[in-house]
Amino acid sequence: MSKRRKFSSEFKRGAVEQTRHAGVSCAQVARELGIGANLLSRWRRESDASGDRAFGGTGTPRDEEVAQLKRELARVKKERDFLREAATFFARESS
Repeated sequence: MSKRRKFSSEFKRGAVEQTRHAGVSCAQVARELGIGANLLSRWRRESDASGDRAFGGTGTPRDEEVAQLKRELARVKKERDFLREAATFFARESS
């Protein structure tokens, strides 16, 4: 499974600006930047609708907290599994 790529707001604004030049299509700019044409078209629609407020940020503080808690839970599970294996190993060694 590939990781989802994240693009900065400056990158998005620059890409949208390139599509506004005469004689350049969204598909051509998307190929040059290595992104999908549909993604670039969506960025352009968002830019047209929101103007300067487009690409302000992703998610909400609650989403960020949930993501942080999921990362912490994964770390704690790894530690638990490691300790369980270590306890099993040492229990066998002492017998």
